[in-house]
Amino acid sequence: MKSLIRFFSGLNILLLFIPVSIGLHYTAQNYPLWIFLAAALAIVPLAGLMGKATEELAKHLGASWGGLLNATFGNATELIIGLFALHAGLLDLVRASIVGSIIGNLLLVLGASILAGGIKHKIQTFNQDQAESHAINLLLATLSLAVPAIFVEAFHRSKSPTNPDVENLSLWVSGILLAVYLASLWFSLRTHEALFRDCEQEAENDPAHWTKKRSFAVLAAATALIALESEFLVGSVQGAATKLGFNNLFIGIIVVAIIGNAAEHSTAVWMAMKNKMDITMNIAIGSSTQIAMFVAPVLVFASLLLGHPITYIFTVPELTAIGFSVIITAFIAGDGKCHWLEGAQLLAAYAIIALAFYFLPPG
Repeated sequence: MKSLIRFFSGLNILLLFIPVSIGLHYTAQNYPLWIFLAAALAIVPLAGLMGKATEELAKHLGASWGGLLNATFGNATELIIGLFALHAGLLDLVRASIVGSIIGNLLLVLGASILAGGIKHKIQTFNQDQAESHAINLLLATLSLAVPAIFVEAFHRSKSPTNPDVENLSLWVSGILLAVYLASLWFSLRTHEALFRDCEQEAENDPAHWTKKRSFAVLAAATALIALESEFLVGSVQGAATKLGFNNLFIGIIVVAIIGNAAEHSTAVWMAMKNKMDITMNIAIGSSTQIAMFVAPVLVFASLLLGHPITYIFTVPELTAIGFSVIITAFIAGDGKCHWLEGAQLLAAYAIIALAFYFLPPG
C-alpha cells in the first residue's frame, strides 16, 4: 500500500487521467475540450516515466549505448505527438510543435532552471565545451530551418509540399541535419568524450534504482500509452482550440510544447537547485538540439510515408522566435556560468513570444 501511494506521488498522480481520457474519448465526443485536457494531463506523467525508464536503462547499458538511447528516446513524446498529427494531416500543428519544443526548452525550461538554481546558489557553473557544442548545433539548425523558407519566398511561386523543388530541398536539409546530429553523437560519445565527462560522472554517481527488465517494461508501457493519448490529443485539438478561442499556432507552439516538456521541466529545475547545472544544460539545450536535428528531420521523412508531406517552410514569426531564442541562449552558454537574472531574462523572452502568438487571430 505504501509503495502504491509513493508511486502516485508528484506528477504521477496525473496518471489517473488515463482512464478518464479513455472514458471521455468513447462517451463524450461532443466535448473535445475535456478530451484534450484529460489527454494532455495524462501525457505529462507518462513522458516523465518514459524519461525515467530511459535514464535507468542507460545506466545498465553503459556510457556509449546509454548515450545513444538517451539521444533516441529523449524527445520521444514530441515525436509520437508529431506522427499522430501528421497522420491527421495537421501539418501546421506539427511545424508549430517543433518550434514550440525548441523555444520552450531554451527559454522556459532553461530560464526557470537558472532562476530557481540562481536563487539558491549565487553563481553556478557548467561544462562550457558541452554547452557551446549544443549552441553551435542549434545555430546550424536555425540556419537550416530558415534557408528553405527564404529561398522559396524569393524564387518559387508555389510553397506547396507537392512542389518538387520545395519537397526535395526539405528532404536534403533533413538528411544533412541527421548526418550532423549523428556526427555530434560520435563526437560526444567516442572521439571527444573527455569534454563531456563531468556530466557523465554525475550520472554515474547515481546508481540504477530499477532493474533492466523493469526499465524495459516501463519504457514499452509508457510509449504505448503516450501513443494512445497522443491520438486522443490530436483528435480533439481543433475542437479544443475553437472552444478556448486560441489560434492553431498558439496551441502548437505553447500548449502542446509545454505538455511534452513538463516532465523535463521539473527534472531540469530540480537538478539546478541541487547545483548540477551540467545535467540541467544537457536537458534544456540538448533537448532543443535533438528536436531540431533529429525529431524534425525524422518527421519530414515520415510525412512521405504517411501521405502528408511536410516541408521546412516555416513562417516569419516562427523563424524569428527560434532565431532570437538560440542567440540569447548561445550568449548565456558562452561563458560557462550563470546567475538568477539570466534565468529571469530567458523567461521574459518566452513570455513576450507567447503573448505575440496568443494575440494572433484565431485560425
